[in-house]
Amino acid sequence: MSERRRHRVAPFVALAVAAAIAGLFVVLAGSDASPNETAETPLLDQAAPEALGVRADGAGFDLARRKGSWVVLNFFTSTCVPCQQEHPDLVRFNDQQAALGGDGAELYTIVYDDDRDAVEEFFTENGGDWPVVYDDDGSIAVAFGVSQVPETWIVDPTGVVRGRIISRVTADFLGSEVQRLKEQLG
Repeated sequence: MSERRRHRVAPFVALAVAAAIAGLFVVLAGSDASPNETAETPLLDQAAPEALGVRADGAGFDLARRKGSWVVLNFFTSTCVPCQQEHPDLVRFNDQQAALGGDGAELYTIVYDDDRDAVEEFFTENGGDWPVVYDDDGSIAVAFGVSQVPETWIVDPTGVVRGRIISRVTADFLGSEVQRLKEQLG
């Protein structure tokens, strides 16, 4: 192939590659991970790792002090679109659990790598009256092996990890999963 012909073909090849990359980006950006995907983890059926943070109200948070209650930890950032999409379901889940009184699970949002003002603004605009815990150094996320948000963990009243959900959750799925685990553990 002559030098001149190669120079005429090169822009077309570059354009085709750019179009393919752009198409892939559009498909991936518009894709919707199916909600309620669970995942195996070495933490299942093990004592929950240490989780210390500061709540939005300034109080300390220590997961080990929540023993005696079912605890749901939802890892979140205010800019995460799936987090924003699942938030109304978390509001419903929290309301459902509150209606159960002492038998309901406690919901905590764990925030890392996010601006506190943005998080507070998000909760003010979108509701949610459960505790928000700031994981400023990311140690809680690292201890739980969170790879991306949203990710939700269920810890039983003895402090043992019983579930991990690696996608958006729905109120119905999360409520039924907590109930299933309660029944399974008797």
